[in-house]
Amino acid sequence: MRFRPRAGNHDREGRRTLKILMATMGLDIGGAETHIVELSKELKDRGHEVVIVSNGGVYVPEAEAAGIRHYAAPLNRRSGPAMAQARKILRQVIRRERPDIVHAHARIPAFLCGTLRGRFAFVTSCHGVYQVSGALKLLSNWGEHTLAVSEDIRDYLMEQYGIPAEQITLTINGIDTEKFSPQVSGEAIRREFALGGDKVVGHVSRLDRASSHTARQLIALAPRLTQAVPGLRILIAGGGDVYEELSAQAQGVNQALGRDCLVLTGPRTDVNEIAAACDLFVGVSRAALEAMAAGKPAVLSGAQGHTGLFTPELLEKAVDTNFCCRTDPVSTEEQLLEAVVSALALPPERRAALGAFGRRVVQERYSVSRMAQDALSVYGRVCRKHRVVVSGYYGFGNAGDDAILESIHQAIRSAGDGVSVTVLSNAPELTRKQYGLDAVPRFRVLEVLCALMRCDALVSGGGSLLQDTTSTRSLLYYLSVIRCARWLHRPVMLYANGIGPVRKPVNRRRVRQVVEGATLVTLRDHASAQELTEMGVTRPVQVTADPVFRLEPAGPDRALELLSAAGLEPGRPFAAVSVRDWHDVGDFFAQLARLCDHLRRRYGLEVLFLLMQPQRDREATQQVRNAMEESSYVLDAPCTPRELMGVLGQGRLCLAMRLHTLIFAARMAVPTMGLVYDPKVDSYLKELDLPSAGEVGEFDGGEAIRRADALMADYDRVLAQLREKSARLARAAGENERLLLELLEGR
Repeated sequence: MRFRPRAGNHDREGRRTLKILMATMGLDIGGAETHIVELSKELKDRGHEVVIVSNGGVYVPEAEAAGIRHYAAPLNRRSGPAMAQARKILRQVIRRERPDIVHAHARIPAFLCGTLRGRFAFVTSCHGVYQVSGALKLLSNWGEHTLAVSEDIRDYLMEQYGIPAEQITLTINGIDTEKFSPQVSGEAIRREFALGGDKVVGHVSRLDRASSHTARQLIALAPRLTQAVPGLRILIAGGGDVYEELSAQAQGVNQALGRDCLVLTGPRTDVNEIAAACDLFVGVSRAALEAMAAGKPAVLSGAQGHTGLFTPELLEKAVDTNFCCRTDPVSTEEQLLEAVVSALALPPERRAALGAFGRRVVQERYSVSRMAQDALSVYGRVCRKHRVVVSGYYGFGNAGDDAILESIHQAIRSAGDGVSVTVLSNAPELTRKQYGLDAVPRFRVLEVLCALMRCDALVSGGGSLLQDTTSTRSLLYYLSVIRCARWLHRPVMLYANGIGPVRKPVNRRRVRQVVEGATLVTLRDHASAQELTEMGVTRPVQVTADPVFRLEPAGPDRALELLSAAGLEPGRPFAAVSVRDWHDVGDFFAQLARLCDHLRRRYGLEVLFLLMQPQRDREATQQVRNAMEESSYVLDAPCTPRELMGVLGQGRLCLAMRLHTLIFAARMAVPTMGLVYDPKVDSYLKELDLPSAGEVGEFDGGEAIRRADALMADYDRVLAQLREKSARLARAAGENERLLLELLEGR
C-alpha cells in the first residue's frame, strides 16, 4: 500500500509525468470551475494525465475534448446519502486510475478525498473564504499542501484553520490570453441576442443565492441605467439555483420598459465571445480577469464587495483579494449605478486605455502557464520519494520531546525534499500548526494503521520511549507501534533512543525482542547501549547523540525579549533552573532553594525558572520559589523548544532536573549541574563530564553548594570542555539522519 510514483514519461521540461485526479463540486459557470478546466488543459498540454471527478456541468464537453476523462459524482451536496455515494464513486475512480496526485477544490471534495488517503499525494486549492462553524470546520481537510488564489485567502487559512505558512502556496487564476483577447469577435453573440450596435454591459457569474448579488442589482437598476444611457443592453451569463427566479424578474422589467434591455443567456461556455460583445464588464474574480484579458474595462463589484472601476491606482488592492473586493463593503444600488454610468460616460479612448491596461495586468500576472507551474511545484513537494512515520511522546506540551521532533524534522528537511513526515501525535492539530507536519491521532488505531501502510519506514523517534518507569502501559504502546510496522513489513529505525530503565523481567524480554527485530538502532548514550547488552540484545547498535544537538536555537533578540518578559533586567547574569513533579522527593525542594539562594548571594546570579512541561513543572517550581529567601523569576510564557534553547544560551549556569534542559544547556555550551531523579539524567551527565548536584530522593543542600562552588572555581575549564563536547555530539547526531536516509534509499 505504499505510495510510489509511477515511472511514466517526462514532460517538455524533462520532469516525470504525473497522473492527476481533480475533484471538484461541479463544472458549471464560475471562477473556480474555469480555473480547474484551464489548469487541467494546461497540465494535459504539458504531457501529464488528468482526470476530473465532479457533479458535471457545461464545461464537461470542453474538458473531454481536450482528452481529459470525466467521472460524475454528487460532490456538490452535503447530505449524508449524497456524500456517501460520492465517496464510493471517488474510491472506485481512485482504484481504477491510480493517480499520483489527488487535487481537491472546495471543502466537500477535499473532505471526502481526505477520508480515502492511500497511495496518492493529497493537495487542495482554496478559491474563497467561508463561514467557519463547528460542523463545517470538521468537514475541512486542506491536505498535505494548499494552493491559495490570493493573499487574503492564505491569511484566512492560517488564522481560521491554523495551517502553517510553509504549507500554503500562493497561486493565481490563470487566464488563456489567446482565448480571451481583443482579437476575438463578439459579433456572433450580438447577432444571437439581437444586440445590434447598442452599448452592452456584461456580467458573468454563477447564479445561486450566495453569488447573485450583482446580477440582482443590475436587473433592479435596468430602468435607471437605460434612462441614463439610452439603448443600453445588459447581458447576464450563468446558471444556478436562482436562474429561473432572476429570469422571471428580468422578463418583468423588460415588459415594463417595452423593450429587451435585459438578456439572461443561462450557462454558456463561449464566455470569451460574450466578453468580446461587451463595452463594459461588471463582476469579480476570474470572470473580471477574463473580460480584462479581452481588453474590456471592468467595474469590480460582487457578492463580497464593491471596489468600482478598475484603474491603475487600484491594482495592488485588487490583486490582494484576487479581484474579489473582499476588503470593501458590498455595493448599494446607488454605488453600482454611479460606477456603471460614469464608466460608460468616459471618452472611448479612455475606456480603450483602461481595457489595454487590464489586459497587460492579466498577461503579466495571471497567465495559465504560471498557474500550472505553481501547481506542479506543489505536486513536486508532496509527491515525494519516501514517507516516514515518526512515533514518540509528541503533542503533550513537553519541550524536550517536542525538541526531538523538531530536530528530526529539521534534519530530514535539511537533507532534501525527498522525505515527507507523518507524526503520531496526542494533539495532531497542534503538531500541524507548530511544525507544518502531517499528523494523525496516536491512539486512533485505524488512522495509525493507515499511516503505517502508506509509509516507507517507521522512526521510533528519540527520547526515553522504551522504559517502564512511567508505566508498563506506555512501554507497551511504543512496542505495539513497532510490532505493527514490522507486521506490515515496514523497516523500523530506533532513532537516537534512550533505553531504560526497564525493571520488570517480562518487559525486558519484550524490549529485547523488539530491538532485535528492528532494522536499524541508534542510541543517544553509551549507558543505553550497556542496558541493551544487559538485556541480552546481541544485534549491532550505534551510539550517536540526541538529535537536539542539531537543533538551531532562536536568535538572541528573541531570547532577550523573553527574558525581559520574565522580568529580568538586560545584562543581568542568571542561573536557569528546571524542576518537575516527582514522587518521594522528601525535602528536595527546600534543599534546592538553599542552593539557589547561595548562587544569588555569592555569585550575583539571578535565578530564572524554566517550565519545560508547564502543567507538570509549575507547581514544583512554585514550591522551590516559596522556600527561597532570595527573589527569583519564572519564564511562564508559551515557548518553543528553540526559544527555550535561546534563553538558556544567555545564561551563565544551569540546574537541570529534566534531561532535555540539560541537553539544551549543553547544546548552548552552558555549564550545568544535574538534579538526578532518573538514571537517564545521570547517564548524560557522565556523557558530558558534568557534575551532579545530587540525587533528588536524598538531596543534601550543603553538599550541592559545595559542588556548585567547585564548578564555579573551575568554570573556564568546564566551559571549554563543554564547548568541545557539544560540537562533537552535534557531529554524532548528524549520523542519525545519514543512517535514516541510507535506510530509505536501500528500500
